[in-house]
Amino acid sequence: MSTLFSPFKLRNLEFKNRIFVSPMCQYSATDGLANNWHLVHLGSRAVGGAGLVMVEATAVTPEGRISPGDMGLWSEQHTRALAPIAQFIKEHGAVPAIQLAHAGRKASTDVPWRGGSALTADTGAWPVVAPSAVAFSPASPTPVELSPAQLDVICAQFVEAARRSLEAGFEVVELHFAHGYLLHEFLSPLSNQRNDEYGGSLENRARFPLQVARAVRAAWPQHLPLFVRISATDWVEGGWDLAQSVQLAQWLKATGIDLIDCSSGGLVPDAKIPVAFGFQTPLATAIRNQADIAVGAVGMITAPAQAEQIVATGLADVVLLARELLRDPYWPLHAAAALRVKLDWPVQYQRA
Repeated sequence: MSTLFSPFKLRNLEFKNRIFVSPMCQYSATDGLANNWHLVHLGSRAVGGAGLVMVEATAVTPEGRISPGDMGLWSEQHTRALAPIAQFIKEHGAVPAIQLAHAGRKASTDVPWRGGSALTADTGAWPVVAPSAVAFSPASPTPVELSPAQLDVICAQFVEAARRSLEAGFEVVELHFAHGYLLHEFLSPLSNQRNDEYGGSLENRARFPLQVARAVRAAWPQHLPLFVRISATDWVEGGWDLAQSVQLAQWLKATGIDLIDCSSGGLVPDAKIPVAFGFQTPLATAIRNQADIAVGAVGMITAPAQAEQIVATGLADVVLLARELLRDPYWPLHAAAALRVKLDWPVQYQRA
């Protein structure tokens, strides 16, 4: 018996296996609208046997996009564009999920294959916002510090995007608290230098992210799960770290969050990240054990036996694969064969 290919249940939703497709930006939307690229990209991973397929970081407002090519969900037009994707994912046996995000001070950049540098007035730049007027890097624009009133607006935008997600047919929403984007910027003392009720102590720095989590949980159906992706550490002395992540996970559990998707880094450009196979899995394990909440392990998980070992030994409840599933959309089907699990390919492909 394979634990990796055993069902997993959160609230009333059952996933057919514990292989989840991590949200991966494609930088291929126009005005935030999903298109045929996203349908084929995400649909292929559902056909490939994953238990959950998650849409990339999807901005809750145009100013919250990382780049002009980012996905968005701020109008009914965006809802209609995503609905066929959610339907196709579900038709092929996977749970359709979407990650909601605001890029904060890392917004208004070009797409990666054009260098990813900050946009200029000539290339369509827009003002960036953050907890404090602290730039991401010397080459990045200085953001405008958000007022409490503006925070209430952004919180409402997350709630509205969650409502649109449900209308589009998604069954899981993940809130993006990681990788140096807005909600992570509030958590880390390196980027949050406020002296009001949203800065200073851990409780204050977590205040706005928790406000968003509570508001979305209240708007999201009680029978459906809600995830949060965190960077469990900034990998920088004096920054956000694992101990703070454990406390945050405990608070998130109390608000009704069901799973913590455990990544790391992204807050500053010069962090020394010890990238290696499975290097973030111990972060997930610590949060699982100390916060008593379901977790997903992500990062350099590439081999079927490695993924099986992570979930079979209780290091994490699920694994989220990113680059490996870019290389091979059918990785779950190949993994099943490697682990001697009988899993049928789609009938359209079985003659091969």
